[in-house]
Amino acid sequence: MSVAAATMTGARTQENWLHSRSWDLTYITLSVVLVASPYLAYLGLLRLAPVFQGLATVFGANVDSFSRNLVNGFVALVVGGPHMYATFSRTALDHDFAKKHPRLLWSSLLIPVIVISLALINLPLLLTVFFFWASIHVLHQIIYITELYNYKNKPGLTLFSRLTDYGVILTCLYPLAAWRISTGNFSIGTNNLSAVIGQILPLGPWMVWLAGGAFGIALVAWLVDSANQWRQGTLNGPKTLFIGLTATAAFFVPALGNLDTAFQGMNVWHSLQYLALTWMLNNLRQQRGELERSPFVKRLSADGSARRYYLWTMGLTVADIALAGAIFVVLRFVFGQPFDFAFDRSYYIAVLSFLWIHYYHDHYLFTQPEVIQMPARSPAVAPAT
Repeated sequence: MSVAAATMTGARTQENWLHSRSWDLTYITLSVVLVASPYLAYLGLLRLAPVFQGLATVFGANVDSFSRNLVNGFVALVVGGPHMYATFSRTALDHDFAKKHPRLLWSSLLIPVIVISLALINLPLLLTVFFFWASIHVLHQIIYITELYNYKNKPGLTLFSRLTDYGVILTCLYPLAAWRISTGNFSIGTNNLSAVIGQILPLGPWMVWLAGGAFGIALVAWLVDSANQWRQGTLNGPKTLFIGLTATAAFFVPALGNLDTAFQGMNVWHSLQYLALTWMLNNLRQQRGELERSPFVKRLSADGSARRYYLWTMGLTVADIALAGAIFVVLRFVFGQPFDFAFDRSYYIAVLSFLWIHYYHDHYLFTQPEVIQMPARSPAVAPAT
């Protein structure tokens, strides 16, 4: 075999991955193991109750709420916050994007007004909207990653194959969640969202049958179609593994006891994917010469700049935590509100104001799979052996 032929074979193998086999498995697919980490950390803190009891009492909280909020805060600092600020490297800080989409950027300023109003007037409604939008956003990101795989492996799938992918992705999170809602047991922290949903829809077994039936049909269709692709030799292994692990994790997460901490597991995985994916896509754009008019983003996206990029997002996260701390101090010690009231509202005001803008921008960005296009390279002639 010639060197040229071996190179072509290796290239075809690499085309199945967004970046490379090791990169995809580390940051996109097998990082699914992180889904369990926040809940395990929460359970571990509960077992250390005698150690934290005194500290929790200082803040006017019990060990459960203190442990839950400690896990939430750590996740927000390490990956949750950084991932939402990474978005702005593709939108507000990108000169070409800002010039092309000024209405999208200016309309984003309405979001903090809505968040602050709902946080102070009706927090359960804010959380209901948040978790519904968050679930849509997470699933939209999964679809986007799926489309990136499809774009890199042209010619594309048939419409039926694409719909089976979408179907299993869009339905996997809801069967057990619907069961929790229908039994009045869908609570986030101290807020029972089943009661809020019950004011809009009648709760009952119909929710489980609808959500479970939709997922069952979608799963069977996806499995049959995947088996057909495998027999025909057209199955995209990396994408299929990604969808399968995603559906499995998303299906079982709502069964865990403390949903607040349980969903943080999906947040950890989702955020790590997003951070890695955003830097990789920006790096491709930098290689294609698309960031020449955005020098700051170009610096964050150059080869070897991943650490600088992460530290930038971490710095913005620390600033947001400081903002949440200032709001907490005002609510807790100036207005005398209980710990849970002050902590939850300060956390959600500071975090959701920027998080929802991140969602808003991503609903546009997630319609652009062509950004995965590799930069043009000069053809090299390999010597035959």
